[in-house]
Amino acid sequence: MVDAPDLGSGVAIRVGSSPIRRTHIYSIIKHLRQFGDAFLICDCLWLSESEHQLDNLRTEQDEDGNYLCQKDAIKETTTNMGDFRLKVFASVAKNLSFTKASQELFISQPSVTKHIQELEAAYQTRLFERKGNSIILTEAGRVFWEYSKRILEGYSRLEYEMSLLRNVHSGELRLGASTTIAQYVLPPLLAHFAERFPQITLNLLSGNSAQIEKALTEHRIDLGLVEGNARQQNLKYTAFMSDELVAVVNTHSRWSKCDEIEPSELCQIPLVLRERGSGTLDVLLSALGEHHIKLSDLSVRMHLGSTESIKLFIENSDCMGILSIRSINREIFSGKFKVVDINGLSMNREFDFVQLQGQDSGLPTLFMNFCQSHYNH
Repeated sequence: MVDAPDLGSGVAIRVGSSPIRRTHIYSIIKHLRQFGDAFLICDCLWLSESEHQLDNLRTEQDEDGNYLCQKDAIKETTTNMGDFRLKVFASVAKNLSFTKASQELFISQPSVTKHIQELEAAYQTRLFERKGNSIILTEAGRVFWEYSKRILEGYSRLEYEMSLLRNVHSGELRLGASTTIAQYVLPPLLAHFAERFPQITLNLLSGNSAQIEKALTEHRIDLGLVEGNARQQNLKYTAFMSDELVAVVNTHSRWSKCDEIEPSELCQIPLVLRERGSGTLDVLLSALGEHHIKLSDLSVRMHLGSTESIKLFIENSDCMGILSIRSINREIFSGKFKVVDINGLSMNREFDFVQLQGQDSGLPTLFMNFCQSHYNH
């Protein structure tokens, strides 16, 4: 063990090619905690020390006797302790729970508390306010949360760009998709993408189009897939695939005797529709508007929050639903549902990728290109 070069607030320990026991590494790190951030150097490999890394520390000896760390055993070999504290804070802020953050990051709850306390001490302010068994962000915490998201997103883009140089794609991709896309379009694409890029961790948030766009602007997801025709100026939309909405009833319904109806007849038919904010409802209302029909003119029995719940409702009622043709293929082929044409009512739409303006690179772009290539084939 030799000199410890100046690394700001950190201390570096160099481990030569002579054998060193795992327990000795733990002992070294334990005594270094008083100096703040501790860095462990295995010959020429520099590793930032944090508790979640040590729990997974494994080394192997190369042909020259140098001790190297297995890359896949440590998640954040390029992230220093300060950066990891940002991740801890982000997890607590997102979940508003120390327990959930510890589970998400695979570290102990006392470690989560310690990291938050050290951040609060460094900035001399409280980031969270405890209220009984729950916590909320303070005003300072909300500011810290906004900047933390930007910094962590920058690290994610950096990781992607560096992986391109190695022709390796890795990192985390947070997706959000409206319910129809999440249920009937994405699953096979996600399976193929995960097989092609096993080093990328995928997370999927499902909701209606408005909720997905909101999650994007709040930096809770990296890329969204939405339906409908509504557009927000601060977001960038890229066409993915076309879709069509159709009127559908169960084959035992009295309305199944009709092959085609006029748009005005929808006002007399009991309907079950998607909730407000849904892209499906937006497309329907836009199409009806061309025939001077408003939502208040319709006989809506119920608004439901998912396509599957509407399908089950239709199956057990005399109501008509307006759904994506992609969501009812099985029911049509099995003879359970029937599509009723609406004369002159066009309900075509696009499924779109949606991103924040100016974010045109990284893993979101990789996923978009993969999906478009897969779909075109």
